[in-house]
Amino acid sequence: MKMLLALNACLLQLACSASHVPAGKGGKIHPAADRIREYLPLIKGKRIGLFANQTTVVGNTHLADTLRKLGVNITVIFGPEHGFRGTADAGEKLANYTDKKTGIPVVSLYGSKKKPSDKDLENVDILVFDIQDVGVRYYTYISSLQDFMEAAIMANKPLLVLDRPNPNGFYVDGPVMDKSKYGSFVGRQDVPAVYGLTIGEYGYMLLGEKWLSAEANARVANWNKKEPKPGSFHFRVIPCGNYDHSSKYELPVRPSPNLPDMQSVYLFPSICFFEGTVFSEGRGTPRPFQVFGHPSLPKTMYAFTPNPNEGAKSSKLYGQRCYGWDLGGSTEEVLEKVDGRIQLRWLIEAYKLFPQKDSFFILPKSGKMEDSFFNRLVGNNDLWQQLKAGTSEQAIRESWQPALDRFRVIRKKYLLYTDIDGSAPVILPGKTFIPI
Repeated sequence: MKMLLALNACLLQLACSASHVPAGKGGKIHPAADRIREYLPLIKGKRIGLFANQTTVVGNTHLADTLRKLGVNITVIFGPEHGFRGTADAGEKLANYTDKKTGIPVVSLYGSKKKPSDKDLENVDILVFDIQDVGVRYYTYISSLQDFMEAAIMANKPLLVLDRPNPNGFYVDGPVMDKSKYGSFVGRQDVPAVYGLTIGEYGYMLLGEKWLSAEANARVANWNKKEPKPGSFHFRVIPCGNYDHSSKYELPVRPSPNLPDMQSVYLFPSICFFEGTVFSEGRGTPRPFQVFGHPSLPKTMYAFTPNPNEGAKSSKLYGQRCYGWDLGGSTEEVLEKVDGRIQLRWLIEAYKLFPQKDSFFILPKSGKMEDSFFNRLVGNNDLWQQLKAGTSEQAIRESWQPALDRFRVIRKKYLLYTDIDGSAPVILPGKTFIPI
């Protein structure tokens, strides 16, 4: 009875706080975490290991607090890049600690340790993953998902993903990663920069395409030969409500310190390439990824000075006056600038204007562009050479198309939601869950 009363109270809270959930074609869009009735029976009475950060909310309340009110036993929390509370710098390494608010131990899975250890999982019955992704290959949460999936499979722990809408899920574009040469934590799979999948759909693709570790793939293949136990699962996605891939979903919580609003979220796929150059991409300003520039550009251009702030304590060109571009504006204006694709024109224009072209890209210790961070972001060794050769934007785009076309065929197999073009999702055997 207490459990039922708590559940009804949570559902009432959701109804009262639903004003922040934008409308999709079918009504209000509801992240899976809001749909408590769908997953509570799967986790009640179990010991839960929760992968979460500040975006892991039900209405205005963190999922950890919501589940604890419902009597769910969370024994450990796992945190990604930027930490459980989402305030750490990009790339900042965090140690394990106890969360002050909940008293639950937090294990950092960013830095030298990417996967839970057997010891981390010894008091866990079911793992739950709930992170707001932004649908961009070099945003590291999909790499965290892969590591978490592999750890769950090898430890024989069920994994439940609470899906969330992809704010950049309304297009597919950009260079496709060559993982054989440039695979890293900022891009592990042969997917384009913007891949048009929710994080739950991406998880199904990792499984279906056998993109996990050889050991994990073999174990999943063995499970799928067996008759599933009633009600059992090993990997399952709780879908969002009223979401489709034509939706423009506005995030209720910033996904990381340097994506403070939807303008930055929409521009991030195009502007993030500047992280591999000597240009400031706006970190240390109120509008990261909306402004970018360098001190050596014409002083008649937009001026800004990046300085340390929370979530961007160290970066390029701090304290230096930079000149460049301001792409900000209303959400609608920024969406119009992005125009449903990776925008190359800003990178091309910046390279043309930069006076010392030999130092435009940040070189690694080896001094070879082949090993550069720019190439890891882009996923190939072509774009920097195309910029240097003055290749047109159209020609660069045409060079992407064969790999993009191949990916779009793969992507279609794993859609849980109506696609961008209005086509229905493809339902495959075993789509709902992979059993044990």
